[in-house]
Amino acid sequence: MADDCPKCEDGLPPWMATFADLMSLLMCFFVLLLSFATIDAVRFKKMAESMKDAFGVQREIPANEIVMGVSVIKQEWSPTVAEQSVITEIRQETSDEQKEHLEMHDAQDSQQQPQEPEQSGGQQETDREAALRAAEEQLQNELAEQLVELQEALDREIKQGLVTLERSERSIIIRIQEKGSFDSGSARLDPGFHQVMARISKVLAAKPGRITVAGHSDNIPISTGRFRSNWELSSARAVTVLHSMLRNKDIAEDRIVVQGLADTQPMVENDSPQNRAKNRRVELILTRDVNEEINDLKDLRFN
Repeated sequence: MADDCPKCEDGLPPWMATFADLMSLLMCFFVLLLSFATIDAVRFKKMAESMKDAFGVQREIPANEIVMGVSVIKQEWSPTVAEQSVITEIRQETSDEQKEHLEMHDAQDSQQQPQEPEQSGGQQETDREAALRAAEEQLQNELAEQLVELQEALDREIKQGLVTLERSERSIIIRIQEKGSFDSGSARLDPGFHQVMARISKVLAAKPGRITVAGHSDNIPISTGRFRSNWELSSARAVTVLHSMLRNKDIAEDRIVVQGLADTQPMVENDSPQNRAKNRRVELILTRDVNEEINDLKDLRFN
């Protein structure tokens, strides 16, 4: 049988050359593909995390007690050899050069927005002072605008001496004199004066603030079938003005306070008929609070 086998020719068979060329070309082809490839960061992170969980790369697990073991691959120590460690804390850590490239962050951490540092007490106080200044400036501007609007709306009544206006630091006082609004000893508002009250109410409804309706009288005692004293007369006149003002549905009732002060707060001495006429009045006092302005500024900022 051995004699029947043909003798092998010397050297490699011819197909080996073609096979070697094909392998070389394939290797060059894949090297070229690799050079054009880009790394998918998300897939690379997932792969790296899988490798990290499998081999313990970049996991620092401090031991609370002296441990005994020989496995540095597993995540837990196996006490297979009863040999104490020479250190009290066991850590797995790569070198600094490798750690710089291998350190990974969770996707949740990378998407987390940076938190603003908490403001110190001094910074908070500075911000509050700035807010107070801005609120005070806005309050003064709005009071000035309302005063101008009232002067324009009540121009005729001011010239006739029926109404006077006065502005203080944080309030506007509208004084309604008895002349033209009430008859002597009466709490019934003159029908024509309701139009004046409508113009006043329109201006007061445009801006916030507490409205105090205060009735005043002179020092001459009164005792009639309806009013036992100046207290009742001044209170009744204040309530009458209130009801006239509330015809404007834009004014909330919780903004209003009614007072009857009789002759306890005269503008001038009650020593003449002219002075007593000045003291018989109803005052509408619009008072603004700077804290309301701060809240308004916050609402505008957040909206």
